Amino acid sequence: MTQRDKAIYLDLDPKTLRNWRKNKPNLYKIIMLGFAFEEAVKKSKENYEELERLKKEMEQ
Repeated sequence: MTQRDKAIYLDLDPKTLRNWRKNKPNLYKIIMLGFAFEEAVKKSKENYEELERLKKEMEQ
């Protein structure tokens, strides 16, 4: 997800997000950690589903 995509997702102007990066680094960091967490959960779910699929294949 690009910075622009993140801003749109948050219903912000992309300039606002850039300004937060400069002027409110802690707020920006928290927001980016939230996006990273969401991505990590998504990847974990995909990995789990792939492992389940492989397990079923091996059982057949």
